Order: sequence, then structure tokens, then C-alpha cells
Amino acid sequence: MTVLDSPTPRFHLAMPVDDLTAARHFYGEVLGLEQGRSSDTWVDWNLHGHQFVTHLAPGRSHSVHNPVDAHDVPVPHFGLILPLPAFHNLADRLRAAHTQFVIEPYLRFEGQTGEQWTMFLLDPAGNALEFKAFADDSQVFAA
Repeated sequence: MTVLDSPTPRFHLAMPVDDLTAARHFYGEVLGLEQGRSSDTWVDWNLHGHQFVTHLAPGRSHSVHNPVDAHDVPVPHFGLILPLPAFHNLADRLRAAHTQFVIEPYLRFEGQTGEQWTMFLLDPAGNALEFKAFADDSQVFAA
């Protein structure tokens, strides 16, 4: 079996940050991710089995939003779909760390196809993250 035949492929995502020390604190201590290899300009993180890399890229700009369920969702964003208990544990962890949410944890599309818990926050470099959880995992790709 090759990596391409793996039943669960892993993604690699590289995101710009303007301060690696702040990124190490946020991703390592606040989110609790395991740090992998690093250099003076990048850090690898284990994002639940996926390779997430923060690359030093000072001076970039961003601020695009799209309306979703009466909220201004930041674009671009990335994150994870977690099991429901893990979502609520992470929300509690972020509140305990006094995280400022872009969109507070709430139940989106309540009673509709795709009902999900979601929350949005920014890392110290302004990258938007979304964490979500579906009570019914079969709804992740429902039309």
C-alpha cells in the first residue's frame, strides 16, 4: 500500500504568520498542537495527523468576509471537523485562554441539513480558523 492508497490521506497546509514566537505560543500552548521540525522561518505542527506549517511572511494584508447564517465569515479560513465532545472541549480551552472569537461557538443551521456547531477565531498573525462539529457526521457533505 502506498501513501496514495491510504484510506485517510493527510493534507499539508502552509499559512503565513508575521511572528513565529506568537505562532508557537498560539498553536503549541493555546491549541495544544505538537511541534515538529522548524527553522528560523517556519514551524511544522501536527494538526490531528495533518501537516500544518506556519511560515514567516510579515507585511501581508487580509480582510474578506462572506455572509453565512447571519454571520460575517472570514475568507480564507481553515480548520478541523471535530467530534462533538472534542469541539466543546476546544471551545472551553479557548475561552480559558481568553481567546477573542470572530464568531463565538454556536449551533449553525439548527434544524436544517448540515446542522453543525462552529466557531471562528484568528491566530496571532490574523489567519482565520474554523472548528466545527456535526451531531450527524453523514451531514458533512449533504446537499
